[in-house]
Amino acid sequence: MTAVDPHALAEELTAAYALCRTDIDPPSSRDSRFTLDTAYAVEAELARRRIADGRNVVGWKIGYANKAVWRALKLDTLTWARMYDDTVRYAVDGNGQFSRMRSCSPKIEAEVVFKLAAPMAAADPEAVLASVEWVALGFEIIDCVYSDWKFQPSDFVAAFGLHSALVVGQPLYVDENAIPMLVEQLAQFRVQLRRNNKLVEEGAGKNALRSPVLALAELAAAMSRRAEGAALRPGDLVSTGTLTTSQPIEAGQTWAAIADGIPLRPLTLSVTP
Repeated sequence: MTAVDPHALAEELTAAYALCRTDIDPPSSRDSRFTLDTAYAVEAELARRRIADGRNVVGWKIGYANKAVWRALKLDTLTWARMYDDTVRYAVDGNGQFSRMRSCSPKIEAEVVFKLAAPMAAADPEAVLASVEWVALGFEIIDCVYSDWKFQPSDFVAAFGLHSALVVGQPLYVDENAIPMLVEQLAQFRVQLRRNNKLVEEGAGKNALRSPVLALAELAAAMSRRAEGAALRPGDLVSTGTLTTSQPIEAGQTWAAIADGIPLRPLTLSVTP
């Protein structure tokens, strides 16, 4: 069995997304030796190509921020992939747009997004928040070229972490004096995911490793244990994992994320053709 070549796979996946194919066999199904080590090498090669094309890395998205699935998937931590200046956009007054034509089979996820202001001094939640400039609700749009949306964590990482776009809501700037309260709110708040003003699902901050701030801390620790050199830096955005199940989106829909128990402003997304 021939080992997967990261450069060739990066080329294949780039072409698949460009052509909106959805019939790609996951690399793990082709070669049992396709591990996360190789997957991160593919993700790094994709980043090299995007940077060579003039794009800038602006942050990171987290995947598998749910310990309940780690044992079944043979994971010992979460996964991550880069986000870019042409995939991240900011909603205006809490209202964003996403063009359906930009993706093959897109789905939407409600997430919490942090912007880092300084390196993390420690892993406890209050110390982590002390390194954060602001926090906001976000909509991550994920997209998949694998057949029937079936893949393993290594396949996920290799395909840009399925990252298609991130729409960031209005920031809540972190007040040093309010950090203890914000730590509690991030672990306890709930969020409604609504489509065309009808409730689709209710999620919670605890769905991202018991709190999005704990997911952020775990990301920093997990990155430090790997040899690729990936690391969080001041100015980075981090989307900390979905708070709800992923939902398919179509043109003409309007989606909203509304938080309860934390002063994050609602976020609305209109899906255009």
